[in-house]
Amino acid sequence: MKKPKIVVIGGGTGIPVILNSLRKENVELTAIVTVADDGGSSGKLRSVIDMAPPGDLRNVLIAMSDMPRLYEQIFQYRFKEDDGALSGHPLGNLIIAGVSEMRGSTYNAIQMLAQFFHTEGKIYPASEKALTLHAVFKDHIDVKGESQIAGHKGLIDHVYVEETLTGKVPVASRKVVQSILEADSIVLGPGSLFTSILPSLVIPEIGEALRQTKAQVIYVCNIMTQRGETEQFSDSDHVRVLHEHLKMKFIDTVLINSEPVPQEYMNTNKFDEYLVQVCHDFKGLQKEGSRVISSNFLKLRDGGAFHNGEAVTEEILKISEYRNE
Repeated sequence: MKKPKIVVIGGGTGIPVILNSLRKENVELTAIVTVADDGGSSGKLRSVIDMAPPGDLRNVLIAMSDMPRLYEQIFQYRFKEDDGALSGHPLGNLIIAGVSEMRGSTYNAIQMLAQFFHTEGKIYPASEKALTLHAVFKDHIDVKGESQIAGHKGLIDHVYVEETLTGKVPVASRKVVQSILEADSIVLGPGSLFTSILPSLVIPEIGEALRQTKAQVIYVCNIMTQRGETEQFSDSDHVRVLHEHLKMKFIDTVLINSEPVPQEYMNTNKFDEYLVQVCHDFKGLQKEGSRVISSNFLKLRDGGAFHNGEAVTEEILKISEYRNE
């Protein structure tokens, strides 16, 4: 039996957990990473260099690599706040920026660094250009920039992206569409719905590929609601929003965490963007046409609620191997 082809789409801190587990399995793994981050180190670098933001790509590189712990610590080292122009920059971001300049694009840089760090699988930025994320709220206010969205009060109606330098409709990176169309399974998330997952999906070519693919599309639903994005959202609300953006019911299976999160465990100072646990709405999910797999996917760590990468991977493999028979 040939290896299942699994594509993971997203960004932020969510998908590295899944990728780190999947890379150890007998699969052909591809990560498609969002490039709409305009905050922190990534925002500073993309404002002075014509490059896609490196932060999410850096985390994915580490998650899919077998690099020794020491190399990871070096790559993730963040300069101190009193270090002037270097303040707040992870060393890995600066390395990606330098190699991007050397190789002519962030796409080329990631392919080179993937070889350098012996990654298991392929890594593609969703677009080869830096993108600007727009969130249009229910009150018709258009908020520009991922880092600004959570600060606006109200509910998001929809999001869209444009090329930062030109304002043009973005195109997908080379090999991204092909990877989606050839996949056995496509995994969305986990991650911030409007700022980590949808920025890739609303690139027209990627959205169309997801509508056309014969792959099993799996959505790993968030465990917690997120301030400024998904306040008071149920799991079916997450799926509904994804379907509305692509204008069809394309998600085949939803993975739902059934384990309660002890509210007293959550470090609300450290993880202040997370509010309460996502509530379940199985009738709503049924209306969206998605199969539901509900299980204990919870991992409590460092005062926060995360997905257990091994448990999620186990379910993804069951689905992928079934599709690949």
